[in-house]
Amino acid sequence: MPEQAFRLVSGVTEPLMEKTYGGESSGECQDPDASLPPLIVTWLWAGEGTSQEHLDYLLDSRRQLYSRYDGTTLPTDLGKGWAAYLSTSALPDPLYRVSAKFRCDGKDRMIDIYLAQVAEGRDAIKDMIELMRIAQKRYGELYGCTPGT
Repeated sequence: MPEQAFRLVSGVTEPLMEKTYGGESSGECQDPDASLPPLIVTWLWAGEGTSQEHLDYLLDSRRQLYSRYDGTTLPTDLGKGWAAYLSTSALPDPLYRVSAKFRCDGKDRMIDIYLAQVAEGRDAIKDMIELMRIAQKRYGELYGCTPGT
């Protein structure tokens, strides 16, 4: 996720530390020093220890969650997914979240993005959808695959 895009959407101005864990098949990127990281990106793909059934199960659980919060369905070019503002007492703070299962060179992948805040005056859902678009493109660049194929 480009820092400039994140800062524009979130309004975060303080310095951040980035830590990435994992590799192509699964991982996450976040600020390890923050109690509630301002941004978390996770990814997973079917293969190398994760079955297609498990990925489908995760997608179904995301669908159930997003439907409870009137989630917005993502454009079809981003795969199958949703974006929503989650406000619940089960979370320490409300979160903006977007999730998508998409194809990249014939393999199913899943990306989740969590934002702790969105800058005042921004269209959070529209911005989350664009962040997903950026994340999928960046995933393809990093791991040598073409999203949507």
